[in-house]
Amino acid sequence: MASVQRAFAQKLSKQHAADVRKQIATSSYPRDLSKSGSSISGFSSLVSLCDTVDPLDYEDFIQQHQLLLDRDPLHHVLDFPANDIKVVIIPRKIRTQSPIVPEEPLEKLCPHVRDCVHLYTADWVVVNYEYRHLSSSSWIRDRGGERHSLVQVIPRQVFEVDQEQIVYLGSAEDEVFKPESGASSARQSIHSVDTPRGSWASFDLRNSVSDPPIPSLLERVPPETIDQLNEVRRQDERQSALFSLYPPQDEDDVIEKRIPAEVPTEHIVHRILVKCIQLKLDLEVEPIFASMALYDAKEKKKLSENFYFDMNSEALKRMLTSHIPYSDISTLSRSCIFDVTYPSSDMFLVIKLEKVLQGDISECAEPYVKDDKNRDKVKANAVAACERLGKYRMPFAWTAIYVMNIINGVNSLERDSGSDKESTGSNSLDRKSSSSSFDQFRKRASDMGSLTRRGSLERRSNSEKRRSWSPEDFGSSLDTFRPVTLTVSSFFKQVTENNKLDEDLYKFLQDLKRPCSVMKKLKCIPGTLKLDISPCPEEPKYCLTPELVRLHPYPDEKGRPTKEVVEIPPREVFVPHYLYRNLLFVYPKEVNFASRAGSARNIAVKVQLMCGEEETQALPAIFGKSSCPDYATEAYTTVSYHNKSPDFYDEMKIKLPANLGDQHHLLFTFYHISCQRKVEQTTAETPVGFTWLPVFRDGRLQTGEFCLPVMIEHPPPNYSYIPPDVLLPGTKWVDNHKGIFVVNLEAVSSVHTQDKFLDRFLSLCTVLEEGNIPARIGEANMEPELKATILDLNHAKMEPLVKFLPLILNKLILLLVKPPVIGQVMNIGQTLFEAMAMLVRNVT
Repeated sequence: MASVQRAFAQKLSKQHAADVRKQIATSSYPRDLSKSGSSISGFSSLVSLCDTVDPLDYEDFIQQHQLLLDRDPLHHVLDFPANDIKVVIIPRKIRTQSPIVPEEPLEKLCPHVRDCVHLYTADWVVVNYEYRHLSSSSWIRDRGGERHSLVQVIPRQVFEVDQEQIVYLGSAEDEVFKPESGASSARQSIHSVDTPRGSWASFDLRNSVSDPPIPSLLERVPPETIDQLNEVRRQDERQSALFSLYPPQDEDDVIEKRIPAEVPTEHIVHRILVKCIQLKLDLEVEPIFASMALYDAKEKKKLSENFYFDMNSEALKRMLTSHIPYSDISTLSRSCIFDVTYPSSDMFLVIKLEKVLQGDISECAEPYVKDDKNRDKVKANAVAACERLGKYRMPFAWTAIYVMNIINGVNSLERDSGSDKESTGSNSLDRKSSSSSFDQFRKRASDMGSLTRRGSLERRSNSEKRRSWSPEDFGSSLDTFRPVTLTVSSFFKQVTENNKLDEDLYKFLQDLKRPCSVMKKLKCIPGTLKLDISPCPEEPKYCLTPELVRLHPYPDEKGRPTKEVVEIPPREVFVPHYLYRNLLFVYPKEVNFASRAGSARNIAVKVQLMCGEEETQALPAIFGKSSCPDYATEAYTTVSYHNKSPDFYDEMKIKLPANLGDQHHLLFTFYHISCQRKVEQTTAETPVGFTWLPVFRDGRLQTGEFCLPVMIEHPPPNYSYIPPDVLLPGTKWVDNHKGIFVVNLEAVSSVHTQDKFLDRFLSLCTVLEEGNIPARIGEANMEPELKATILDLNHAKMEPLVKFLPLILNKLILLLVKPPVIGQVMNIGQTLFEAMAMLVRNVT
């Protein structure tokens, strides 16, 4: 790149600007432009007007003529003011009590992570220009309103030649005009119709009256006195803002287009606060575990992570004491905050219920659906299941709330449960008397219409208009709707047919919006769920970030916390990262053990984040759900009874280590869970397969969907450095090493870009900073490799480019002002300038 001249530079004229001016000034030829427009007549062989001349080097000119500049009486006008630039420090605004940083010591982090931590915690260094408000870029933008106000207050200037003070009087011979106002004038101007307005010929000198003599015209007056009189007269009716009235430039002619930079802030848009007041089933014999999340039925996407909450009584919680040693305060949360960047009229709040694994869902749900008189037996079975299988869960029931109905103010929700008349319940929406507090007086707004559980809307005419709300209107309503208390009186039993849990859920969500016979076939489990839903206040108390960091204000240790929930936007969000976040979400999707011999039916998948291959090297980095420790070393999926090819809907949230290496990997262990106690069995779980997935490979975080083969036996030593799609000798695999386990990884990280071009550039920057040049590149090829990597930034995906733009620009500018030295200084300035120009073009 150093030997190749850019295209616009090749067109630069080799003649200096002074020579061009000299040639034109000394020419005796006419200055007419030729028809071709490419040169001046007589100088086509010397100077071409199409050629670009070298711009003046201002700093070099000032340095060469510094003595002349210092002696110039107007040097303060010629030179830039010394106090124009002012550097100030603006403290970074954070919502947390302390900045979010990795747990590892800063000095032990790799250079890239250190740069990220510094970027997300440092204060803002701002360069202010004291006189920028006088530039055309600021004047045109900021003084538009001032110009209009000046026009209204300044006196109007009236001149004699502009006064319409005469009208036509006489005959066609003399064509005399008379003043329209009738007032006598010393200068009655009369002009001919054909005489140009303002011409001396328009005055009738014969009939005009002479001006009065000027007093003291010939008297001798000292010059100082004349100057003083002139000074006073100049101030008389002087226009103080004369240049402010000058018409502004057209938008296309404006040269300076500088938009002042705003201080970056955290990306916070529409927020909904959901608080669970009550959750119980009519039959209370065992603990029930609940979670909620936002879904988009139309896009068939999940819009948030899961929020887990536990509303069980202390007596029910004690049934699991042998499996849960203690509960941290963060896992006792019963309220959460959902962020919504792109509001959708197809948004649902989905609540899922799980219970301890017992067996077939139909048999387990039967006592809840029908009034079973033998409750003691049901209670005894539940106690035995909690004691033996307390750490395994099974899908149980679900319900969904149409967010649009909350915004519209629907009062009652009537469920049509089909043939199951006994389970028919009603849901209600109680509007609050005030939007500021959940604890104020509630009243039932009985005049707001009704909605069937399937979503058929029976509303007044004004509600019909809201069906076609724009996203902007809907988003504004999310910030201003009146708080409601919603009560759900029954839940849909989990469907076992086809076991496509997520696919079935999206179909049911669509059916909830319109009458459909499919919903009548679903059995309902009677119970009560009461939620308070409202716009989130600006500073909620006792609030935790998704990383469990406390936010302001957090008055004391006694309050039950509210959790912020990570948003999963349905499309790109073009906002740079503001804080340190390094989370990984693991979604096991499906596994197929149909071809595996032996007992492998009640399948649970154990997920672990490993930093080695020993069992003790499992990291306590998996976030707990509800009524449990904050972090765990393992997490299990739910179990589908007697199913060799189950689907999963589980979500595991993992806090990634700051320094990821090749040794970090996800270990998946597949167990067959024996629901019935057998004499020969000492444990309920039997391992039936193993597989793994490297988290960090080739310097990049692994994300996306993977279809992995499953090994029958425990992996051999050093397995973690080899991907499972490599067939290791002497190992046994399910279904001849075919991919039978599907898992999806999604990262929410302000450290890992998840773009190969950005990762490659940042990796090379780390190599240069550490001085460890890979052997595959070598010192001789380092410069062309770096140049190619810099130019490839133009191919990066737009969303990660914008999210990491401050970090990328910091690296580029640092390389520009301090180029690397490997034997000699790298000649990469032109490449860096080109790359920055392309990036600015792409993001603006």
